[in-house]
Amino acid sequence: PPGLNLRSSWDHSNTLPCPAFYSLQGTPLSATLSLVMSQCCRKIKDTVQKLASDHKDIHSSVSRVGKAIDRNFDSEICGVVSDAVWDAREQQQQILQMAIVEHLYQQGMLSVAEELCQESTLNVDLDFKQPFLELNRILEALHEQDLGPALEWAVSHRQRLLELNSSLEFKLHRLHFIRLLAGGPEKQLEALSYARHFQPFARLHQREIQVMMGSLVYLRLGLEKSPYCHLLDNSHWAEICETFTRDACSLLGLSVESPLSVSFASGCVALPVLMNIKAVIEQRQCTGVWSHKDELPIEIELGMKCWYHSVFACPILRQQTSDSNPPIKLICGHVISRDALNKLINGGKLKCPYCPMEQNPADGKRIIF
Repeated sequence: PPGLNLRSSWDHSNTLPCPAFYSLQGTPLSATLSLVMSQCCRKIKDTVQKLASDHKDIHSSVSRVGKAIDRNFDSEICGVVSDAVWDAREQQQQILQMAIVEHLYQQGMLSVAEELCQESTLNVDLDFKQPFLELNRILEALHEQDLGPALEWAVSHRQRLLELNSSLEFKLHRLHFIRLLAGGPEKQLEALSYARHFQPFARLHQREIQVMMGSLVYLRLGLEKSPYCHLLDNSHWAEICETFTRDACSLLGLSVESPLSVSFASGCVALPVLMNIKAVIEQRQCTGVWSHKDELPIEIELGMKCWYHSVFACPILRQQTSDSNPPIKLICGHVISRDALNKLINGGKLKCPYCPMEQNPADGKRIIF
């Protein structure tokens, strides 16, 4: 076990005289041998005591680890989840299974996703699976440094990629050109011939094309020892995989990260805060503060990475608007929530809370961000 000085114990045992060496057919030991034997017994006793002491220290540390786990990990986290979430248990279970299947497809674990579909009797349309199958087929080829499938896909979707201001096709052609450069002088003519593919991208990527053309000067001397050695960096392959995943997901209407992974990461950030809030609410006996419906007792900052849509909070009621309580634009230009508008109506008229303009409540128009 850690902490035991086994080498020292081994050295002690190696210094012990062999009893068989002295037991010469019952011959009594001399005074010198008796002294040696007593010293050996003393060393054995000290070694055993040291081993027992080290083991005691280790056992104490291990027991403290268990207590620390019990103290820092709360096994009961159901208290922060509303029981109403699981009212429609079958429907919620199907939604969860679908999220897991989508995550597995997006991660390329196709066989695992198919097995889950069979065991859970979940029916997944081929139209749903097809984008993931195509995406993973191309990514597997890129991981094997095969640009063919990705180039074919980018050419067939060129117009839509241009509408997204994507440089995916150019980066794929550039990477293929760099692979030709890595082949040495024997590939020079082929590289020059392939450079014609850069013509449609000359206006937007002029500087990068100039760099690649300039590298041809050092081809015979060795590109890896030239000022253009950065072109041979393997990081270009990781970059092209990220670029393809981002642009292909945007084109196919998919998220770069699966909804399951985003929800899990957000939950890991929010759960400790919610557990602390729950403990404070129970301690102060004000359980009515948190109704567990569609809102949290406090705002939890998840970071810019989790911002997916605009959010409007009513300046009157200090509440975030929703589909059932949308933001309403008044004639004067100020925006409040529908609930606030209904509370401000007096005698069939509405007076804006920010300016003295009176208006008809029916003139308010819903705003969609």
